[in-house]
Amino acid sequence: MKILFVENHSVFAQQVSTQFLSDCQVNVVPGLAAARTCLAADIFDVVLVDYDLDDGMGVELVRELRDGGNPVRIIGVSARDEGDDSLRKAGVGAICSKMEFDRIRELI
Repeated sequence: MKILFVENHSVFAQQVSTQFLSDCQVNVVPGLAAARTCLAADIFDVVLVDYDLDDGMGVELVRELRDGGNPVRIIGVSARDEGDDSLRKAGVGAICSKMEFDRIRELI
């Protein structure tokens, strides 16, 4: 399974990739610009997107994908209720709290 993980905290992204997604091909990018580049060049089965990124908000990417008709499964990643609500409204299929990442496999 190919996963694009849009997460600006590299240590967290590495831990998640190693601990919970080791059998997947995970491409970690730190922000919106890099995510857009990856999505234009490749097809992913799942996009994990953080709410708060260095170059914008994850909801921007979710809206772009949904408005563009991209059917990829999108899972929001957030540590705050505000982020969860915004990501849901933007069109994610599920939310995975950063405090409960051991649930990521069941959400994928």
